[in-house]
Amino acid sequence: MISTAERRLYLVLPGGQALKYGVGVGRPGFEWSGAKTISMKREWPGWTPPPEMRKRRPDLPVHMEGGLANPLGARAMYLGSSLYRIHGSNEPETIGQAVSSGCIRMTNDDVIDLYDRVKVGTKVVVMR
Repeated sequence: MISTAERRLYLVLPGGQALKYGVGVGRPGFEWSGAKTISMKREWPGWTPPPEMRKRRPDLPVHMEGGLANPLGARAMYLGSSLYRIHGSNEPETIGQAVSSGCIRMTNDDVIDLYDRVKVGTKVVVMR
């Protein structure tokens, strides 16, 4: 469960306990809520900004290979067929902020930990 108001992601463990991670969330105008499932997972993913993002930011590259400079960070978990992901960040100072285009950002250490704990098909609930 992700609380965008709290800027926290809660991973509920068997037995009802939860791990709590700090996250960055969508900036004003890019907030969203709902239920998705993790449809795909990638380590050091490449990044292709969607056309809507490139229209707003023509300075962005058409594609960027995975690596330390990539804004998706060390891991990405894709949410259904949406443009949104839970991913790492090469800007850890943005965790706890509302600055993304709708994706959920985590520190690279935290996203690696979460990535190793969840499976494709895991339900993700985003609450505003």
